[in-house]
Amino acid sequence: MVPLAPKAFDLLEFLVRHRDKVISKDELIDAVWQGRVVSDSALTTRLNEARTAIGDSGDDQCLIKTLARKGIRFVGDVREQPAHHASALPAQLSEAEKKSEYAGQTPIRPLSVPDKPSIAVLPFENMSGDPQQEYFADGIVEDITTALSRFLGLFVIARNSSFTYKGRTSDIRQIGADLGVRYVLEGSVRKYAKRVRITGQLINATSGVHLWADRFEGELEDIFELQDRITTAVVGAIAPKIEQAEIERTRLKNTDSLDAYDYYLRGRASFHQYTERAVAEALEFFSVAIKADARFAAAYGMAAMCYALRRINGWANSRDQEAAKAAEFASRAIEFGKDDAVALSSAGYARARILGDLDGAVPILDQARVLNPNMAQAWYATG
Repeated sequence: MVPLAPKAFDLLEFLVRHRDKVISKDELIDAVWQGRVVSDSALTTRLNEARTAIGDSGDDQCLIKTLARKGIRFVGDVREQPAHHASALPAQLSEAEKKSEYAGQTPIRPLSVPDKPSIAVLPFENMSGDPQQEYFADGIVEDITTALSRFLGLFVIARNSSFTYKGRTSDIRQIGADLGVRYVLEGSVRKYAKRVRITGQLINATSGVHLWADRFEGELEDIFELQDRITTAVVGAIAPKIEQAEIERTRLKNTDSLDAYDYYLRGRASFHQYTERAVAEALEFFSVAIKADARFAAAYGMAAMCYALRRINGWANSRDQEAAKAAEFASRAIEFGKDDAVALSSAGYARARILGDLDGAVPILDQARVLNPNMAQAWYATG
């Protein structure tokens, strides 16, 4: 048994019971504290206590994941037992327990797919015949999972959940349903002589359609440098593919069912056409997204970037008014998006191009690249 404060226990129990969705801070407070006013520090303290109790107190957030500006979700695997056998809340399984109790099984209940794009990176298959290469394959997966988690618009399943499928053959659509994800990345590692070949493929877990596949090769002389290079290449390739697939999915939705993120995706699709009409349309989409979510930092940033593009190309109706609006949106993006690389890179670009504030823009763009070194937009804006 693990000693746990009552409110921390209630919080953990509520997250586990509603693990099929992201729980907002207000919803959590209403459920656990019955509407009482609770400070952020008190909530954080109880959340940390819950994490410590189940062995999730590190930085990886393998079981209880915090999603910036969205809420909290329990993403660990849960085994449901009859009441007379339940002696404690589900906790992280050891490797031995996984092998003995999870072999050949799938999670108890399928999860609902989050509103935003979601992905699971499955363990890569070691095809070299050398058990010593297992650590390299697992390291690649961990690095890719970590790098993808830097994209705040992407919900990434924790390594512990994905690795329950290690050594198992399962239908991708079933895995997607079990983990509650729309996309799955799988791959293999093959070593020959002093070289290694990594293959990867991105699959739509809903339809089973392959969206992307490629292979990467390198020398094993500096294995860590090779891991970093492969991780950067894979993440740089699949992130745009996921955004493209999400845009196509959003285009098929009825306008009555669109939410803030859907409008944001439509705005990005229009923005990248780089025509006067398309950029004006993108600005409208971003504005609607902001009305739907007043703290949507990336939408503020992209709207500011629209104004920058209009100014550069001579499309602005009123340079002074649009400059003021761009400055306002850039400030909101920085205020609400301190941990959002898209928001910061867009805001920094707009401040530099419209306000001429190079000294103020550079630190913002530097921070965007620190948050997500694999995001092309941050490098473009900096350049």
